[in-house]
Amino acid sequence: MKTILNGTQLAITIDRLCHQLIENHLSFEHTVLIGLQPRGIYLSDRIYHTLQKLLPGTPIAYGKLDITFYRDDFNKGTALHVPNETDIDFSIENKRVVLIDDVLYTGRTTRSALDAMLDFGRPARVELLVLIDRRFTRQLPIQPDYTGRTIDAIISEKVRVLWQERDGKDEVILE
Repeated sequence: MKTILNGTQLAITIDRLCHQLIENHLSFEHTVLIGLQPRGIYLSDRIYHTLQKLLPGTPIAYGKLDITFYRDDFNKGTALHVPNETDIDFSIENKRVVLIDDVLYTGRTTRSALDAMLDFGRPARVELLVLIDRRFTRQLPIQPDYTGRTIDAIISEKVRVLWQERDGKDEVILE
């Protein structure tokens, strides 16, 4: 087991990602943030709350998207897929959407999110923000616009993102 990011490094990384978003979106007037269920919402919550502190009084549309029924493996195998809540109470029509997830691995989750997102309108642009990019494991031509850390891990290694709210500490580890 190897620590990729400890709690302090994770906080600094999130802060940097927020500053990059501010640099590219300024007022967030035409931008919405969407966290991907289940694990991307921990990162998206942190991004949203950090942006609110950095831009007090700036309204930022923020939602959470469940992709369970859009997955390409939904009806395959014996695993039961339990859906999470989708909480998007705004239209994304002609908006700049920033999809937020913890780890970009094969790209299949992002592809499913793109399909699911269209139920809420047709965005002007979609960007992808991830905490960890496992760049050499992609099965689809999907690349992040914002990356916390890029790692090169072999296929048998697993990246685990631990969150204080869920796991009792903030850390990213490679197992």
